Amino acid sequence: MLRHKQMDEAFLRRLFPRLRVWFEWFNVTQAGPVPLSYRWRGRNETTNMELNPKTLTSGLDDYPRSSHPTDSERHVDLRCWIALASGIMSQIATVVGEPADSYASLHAKLKDTDGLNKLHWSKKHKSYCDYGLHADKVKLIRVTEMAPAQSGMKRRATISKKIRKVVVQPSEKFVPVFGYINLFPLLLQLLEPSSPELGVLLQNLNKTKLLWTRFGLRSVAKTDHYYNADNTEHDRPYWRGPIWININYLCTRALHHYGNTPGPHQQRAKELYTSLRKNLIDNIYQQYRWTGYIWEQYDDTTGQGKGTRPFTGWSALVLLLMGELY
Repeated sequence: MLRHKQMDEAFLRRLFPRLRVWFEWFNVTQAGPVPLSYRWRGRNETTNMELNPKTLTSGLDDYPRSSHPTDSERHVDLRCWIALASGIMSQIATVVGEPADSYASLHAKLKDTDGLNKLHWSKKHKSYCDYGLHADKVKLIRVTEMAPAQSGMKRRATISKKIRKVVVQPSEKFVPVFGYINLFPLLLQLLEPSSPELGVLLQNLNKTKLLWTRFGLRSVAKTDHYYNADNTEHDRPYWRGPIWININYLCTRALHHYGNTPGPHQQRAKELYTSLRKNLIDNIYQQYRWTGYIWEQYDDTTGQGKGTRPFTGWSALVLLLMGELY
C-alpha cells in the first residue's frame, strides 16, 4: 500500500494505534543487552535434551543460535526486523498525521552500517552473525539411567534417552553458523549498494558448499556442524538444511533491488537474481506437476517437496516470483 501510494488513509488511521502498541511491545520487550541490540526471548537455558535450544519466537524454530542461551545474546535477524518495522511505522505515521520522528530516528540508527557492523559483523567469519555464549562442539549422546522407584515394584526400570554433551566449553563470541540468519541485512535491503559487506555476501551466495543449490538456497550451510542435524532424538531438522520459499523470496527480491541499483555489486546481483529465480520457479513447478501440491519446504539435495502439503501460505510466493512482483 505504502510503496504504490494507494493508501487508504482511513484504514491506516484505524490500524495505527494497534500497530503502535505491537511495535512498542517488540521494541521494548525484545531489547538486547547493549543499546540497539535485540534478543529473541523464550529460549530454554536449562535443558540438556536439545542439541541447540530452539528459538520459536523467531519463526525459525530450530535454526542454530548460540549453544547456551543467556541474556547477553544479540540476534541479527531481530535487529533487522526492527529496522524494517521502524521505517514502515515512520511512513504510516506521516500519512495519518501522527508523530513520526521517533520511528524515523530509530530506523536511521538501526540502518546505520557502522552500528550494525559493530554488533554483528565478524571479521573472522566475514559474515553477519548472532553473538552469544557458544560452544563449537556439541553432540547428542545416548545415556541409560534408572527410573524413579515406585512402590510395590521390586525392580526399577531403566530409561534410555539422548542428552547433549558439550565437547568444548562455550565462550562469548560470534556464532559461526552460516545460513539464513547471516543474510538478513541483505534480505531486508538494509545495506548500501556500495557496501563492502554486501559484496562479500554476494560472493558467498552461490557457493554450493554453503547455501546454493539448483533448487534454491538451503537454510544452513552444507559444511556446518548443524546441517541436517537432529535437535533431539525425536526432533528432525527443520530449519537446518531444507529450502524455505519465504526466505528465498526475500533474497530474490533483494537481489532484484540491488541488481537495479547502480553500484559496484550491481552486475553480480543481477546474475544471482536471474539464476536463483529460475531455480526456484523450475523446482516448485516441477514438484507441483509430479505431486499435485505446493509444499511447506523443499529438500536441498533432491528438490522434493517436504513437510506439510498443500501449503499455499508463503510457498505461494512463487507466483510473485513468476510475475516479478516485489
